[in-house]
Order: sequence, then structure tokens, then C-alpha cells
Amino acid sequence: MEFVNEAVVSDRLAALPGDEPRVAVSGNFATPHELLRILEATLPRVRAFSLNIQEGWPRRDGFVTETPFVGPGVRGDPAMEYLPMRLSLVPRLFGTSRPPHAVLLHTSTPRDGKVSLGVEVNIMPAAIEQVVARGGLVVAQVNPRMPFTGGDALVDVDHVDLALEVDAPLPSPRPWSPDALCAAVGERVAGYAVDGGTVQLGIGQIPDAAAGALTTRRGLGVWSEMVSDGLLGLDRSGALDPHRPISVSFLFGSPELYEWADDNPRLVMRRTEVINDPARIAAQPSMLSVNTALQVDLFDQANASYVRSRIYSGFGGQPDFVTGALHSAGGHAVVALRSWHEGSDTSTIVPRLVEPATSFQHSVIVTEHGAAEVFGRSSGDQARLLIGCAADPRARDALMDAVGPFGR
Repeated sequence: MEFVNEAVVSDRLAALPGDEPRVAVSGNFATPHELLRILEATLPRVRAFSLNIQEGWPRRDGFVTETPFVGPGVRGDPAMEYLPMRLSLVPRLFGTSRPPHAVLLHTSTPRDGKVSLGVEVNIMPAAIEQVVARGGLVVAQVNPRMPFTGGDALVDVDHVDLALEVDAPLPSPRPWSPDALCAAVGERVAGYAVDGGTVQLGIGQIPDAAAGALTTRRGLGVWSEMVSDGLLGLDRSGALDPHRPISVSFLFGSPELYEWADDNPRLVMRRTEVINDPARIAAQPSMLSVNTALQVDLFDQANASYVRSRIYSGFGGQPDFVTGALHSAGGHAVVALRSWHEGSDTSTIVPRLVEPATSFQHSVIVTEHGAAEVFGRSSGDQARLLIGCAADPRARDALMDAVGPFGR
């Protein structure tokens, strides 16, 4: 690892091969914005590969974004290319159809010959390995404020070619407080957790509310693609088993969460191929997977990706965790959502999806009105349970009218 200035980084990026080199970039709230600024200013044409991109991402002709999970920073960008893939399979792209020429990382300062990827591991280890194997360029934005986390977050300094030192606070998502409706959904979701079980909590107010309702449980383990501030409450309440590692792939939370993560020996950061592997998820005891959706239809298909036929997010880890939880002994794959979308004044339980499905065949669908335990039911019973237990009362008559022969 050689510490350099911006000019050196720019010169090395300008020397990347091809007319449109591909560069893998740390995503979520670990985006190395200074390196990204240099990349955007240096290369007239480039393909940038990243996950859940936040605000501040370049948008211009020639700057093509490739992503399997669309974040707010590129939502609606005509130069964005969405790759519909289960997250567990995304790292394979780096060794096959989408090999990167360079990697831009956001890391801690070096310690004992290593830097840490800190709050964002995800697909980056696979990208680093492929670039190093092909003699490409690895550049780190080294930040003393990045938490030093272990596991797959650790990168040998010999694998990093250039380092640009940038002392800057890490960004965080806007804080939110679950409302009474979310709290009611969270309470119902928590009822499917058992002492000694394992939890996965996705992004959003409802998963956070579920975490808040799990504080009375004991001996819980965490095996989750991401964690947010709800984890702090579980830890402080004594709900977590102190002898089980907290296994996650990225952190999505406040400065307080980042401070908790720094040098925390119980936190083990794992790469996507491990944390999202359905077989490893299934091996967790009583795995409770909690995800949300935009719509669920009477065939128990969930859309968590598309709005009005335009990509909003993507598969992410939802299908991986739904599959894994269903195969876990005592596990549950829960989809939790509000029964009514106030913005469009429509039911989120619909007769049949018109958008592509993100996941299907869940254990239970939970709303503020109740829990439809659909696993193992006939198609007719499944539809009736969704209508009677999960749908908003305003939508129930129309949904019953829409039930076809399968529901009778």
C-alpha cells in the first residue's frame, strides 16, 4: 500500500485498459466519495458497479452504473443498468461476465498489516480477489473514522496498491421512528421468534419495529445481511446470546451503531457468498427472516422491487433468506408490510401481481390487521387467510370477488 495524492490516483485510473473500464465501488454508506469524484473527473467513459447507491453518486453521459440493487442515488437514472440477481450469486459476476479492472474501497487506517472494510463487506472481497488475480488496480480511501471490524472485512495491505487519506465522518440514513402501525406489525412478527433462535432483519421501519419487540427474548443469534440500530436495543436488553457471534455483511445505521461496531469482538463481518448462502441460512437454529414488500398477491407472491413497472430496488437478499429460513428447523420466512398504501390509496394485498415477483412461498404474511399463516395451506385457504387476516377491511370484498376457481 502506497499513500499518494489525488494526482497519482487520477493518473493510475486514466491508465486503466479499454474505452469503458469497469470499476467496483463500495456501496451503501461506505461509498468512497473522494475516490468516486476523482474517477468521475478522470474517465470520460466508465462502468461503475456498486450496491444500494446513496445520494451523491455521479449522473452524466458516459458514467454507466451497474447494480443488482438500486438505491436512491441512481433511482430513475437512464444510465443505470439493473442486474436482476439473487445477491448470493452476484460475486460470481466478477469472475465471469463482468470482471472489474479496478476496485475503489473505503477502509480503516492500517493495523498489523491489514485495513478493514469497516461497515461494508458485502461483495467487495470477491471484487478485490478478482482484480488482484488479474493484476488490476485496488485503491483505498483510508479514513480514521471507519470502524475496524473483523472477519471478511480484513484486507491485507499488500492487496491495496494506492491509498488516499481522507478524514471524514461516515454518512448515515435519515433517522426514523416506527409509528403505532409499524409497532403493531413488529409485535406480531416478534411472536414468531423463539428463545435461542436466530434473526435476520431487513431495511426499514417495520424490521426495526420487530427488533424493538424482540427485546424480551433470550439467547438470540443474529445471521443477517445487514443490521441497523435495532441491533443495539437487542444487545443492551440482553436478548442476544453473548457466546454466539453476530454475523452480518454490512451496517446501515447511526454513528452510535458504528461506534458500537468498532473493535467489537462479537461482530463478525462476512462476505455475501457466506451470509446469503441459503444452505448456511438454513443451518441456523429457528431462523426468523423478516422482510418487507410493496405488494403481496393471493398466490403469496411478494413484489419488493418494482413500482409502476419501473425498478425501485431489486432482489437483494430477500429470496436467499426466504429460501434459507424455510429450510431451517423451526424457521419462519415472514413478510411484514402495511395493509394499505396511503400515497396511492390502494391495498397492498392484491389479487395478482402485475410486477415481477421478488420472493414467494413464505411462512406468514403480517400486517397491522393480523397474520396470515399461509405455509402448507391449499391455494384457496391461502387466499382466504390473506384476505381475512392480512388485508385491509376496505379491500376485502373486492379481493374476495377477485378470487378465481383456485380459491373456491
